[in-house]
Parts: sequence; structure tokens; C-alpha cells
Amino acid sequence: MNLLQAVILGIVEGLTEFLPVSSTGHQTIVAGLMGLQIDDPSITAFIAVIQVGAIAALVLYLRRDIVRLLTAWVRGLRHAENRSDPSYREAWLVILGSLPIAIVGLLAKNIIEGPLRSLWVVAIALIAWGVVMLVAEAMATQQRHEQDLGLKDALIIGCTQALALIPGVSRSGATISAGLLLGLDRVTAARFGFLLGIPAMAGAAVLEVPAAVKTGGVGIVLTLVGTAVAFVVAYVTVAWMLRFVSRHTIRVFVWYRFALAAVLIVMLSTGFLTATGIRG
Repeated sequence: MNLLQAVILGIVEGLTEFLPVSSTGHQTIVAGLMGLQIDDPSITAFIAVIQVGAIAALVLYLRRDIVRLLTAWVRGLRHAENRSDPSYREAWLVILGSLPIAIVGLLAKNIIEGPLRSLWVVAIALIAWGVVMLVAEAMATQQRHEQDLGLKDALIIGCTQALALIPGVSRSGATISAGLLLGLDRVTAARFGFLLGIPAMAGAAVLEVPAAVKTGGVGIVLTLVGTAVAFVVAYVTVAWMLRFVSRHTIRVFVWYRFALAAVLIVMLSTGFLTATGIRG
């Protein structure tokens, strides 16, 4: 990997991590187009580690919510009378909603980084989850809001987030769709999904650090560059996405997913790309 490739992958990470288009899918596609072997442990580690930039951007953007939740959670643990605070309850919902993806990620790590690292999987998932997103929008009532979030919602959204471990599904696409199907408004669904994404992405990055060290990765300089670029682009993307869903549906992303899948299938079918991302 060279400097330009690191910058490009950083941009792709920042742009797609919080949009319902699948960051892993895009990283896989772009890496393949640049001639990088997507099942190479050093490339897999790089893609996971530069998520730290996106995580930092999300934490910075949601810092007031995070401080509010953490403060209420600690106060509630220390004194029972503070447990009536809605923020204490919401903090527990984020914690419990984060468990499914952590469990699945650990148990299925070899499958996720092995057989699922295929561009055919990405193409199929882009289409399949795009259909789910259309159904979610068609059934959306948006009659429930942040204060209506409950344990059932957190667990369902959390379990749906675990499906985003399949390249091509999309974490935000999964959580927003689940939220809409549960009757939540788009902003609440997106925001709660982003909060769930912080421990999920952080955990993935931490798990890949040993692999990056063991394989030598792609080098500390390139990794830092990719992470910094991802941070800047992700911050802008998060701000834009939350404004977008407050006024628009997510159907436009579905048409993009379908178009991207079609192009990808053509490239795979013609041999321009192989399933492991090596250019023909």
C-alpha cells in the first residue's frame, strides 16, 4: 500500500461509515480496484484500525450526549435515587444494545474475515439489505421518539446491528431500518444506532491491533494518515447524515446500493475483479 491508497481508503471510511451504504463493502471494493488483496491480514487490519478516526469523529460530534449518559450512569450506579433519571436508563440501553454485535463478532470472527470477505457477498448484501430498507421506509410510522426507547427496542436494534458484520449490509442501514420498523422516527433511529456503533467500532479496532502488529500492518505512517483522513471526513459526514434524515427518507441510498451492486456484479462476471479483489 502506498500513501495515495491510504488516503483514498481513509476518505472512503469517513464517507461511508455512517451512511447506509456499507463502509466495509466500499472498502472492499475500493481496495480491490486499487489492486490490494482484500483477504490479506495486513489490509484487513488497516481497514479496521482506521475506524479509530471515524470513532473519534463520532465521539467528538456526540460528546454532549456521551458525557450526559456516562454521568447519569455513574451517578445511578452510586446512588439508587439517581436511577430515575431517563439518561441513566438510556445509558443501559446503549450498553445492552451493544452486546449482540460483540458476541457475534467474537464467535464468528474467522467467518467474517474469511468466507464473507468476498465481493460476491458484498454485491448480494447490497441488494438484499436495500430491499429491507425499502420495506422499512414503506412501513415507517415515526410515531415513537427518543423518550419511547425501551429494552426491546435496544435489543432488536442491537441484534440487527450484528448483521452489519456481513460486508455490504451497513451498520447505519441496519440500525435505521430496525428503528423505522419499530416505529421510531429517523433521527432517533440514526442517533441511537450511532451510539451503538461507538463500542462496536472500538471493539473491532482493538481486536485488529494485534493482527496489525503481528503482520507488520502497512506501516505506522500510512495507518496514521488513513486514520486522520477518516476522522476529518467522518465528522462532516455524521453532521450531514443527521440533518439529512431529519428531512428525507433513506430511499436515495437504496438506489445507490442497487446501482453499485449492478456495477460490481458486472465487474465480477467479466473478470475485471475477482471475488478476493485482485484485478483481472
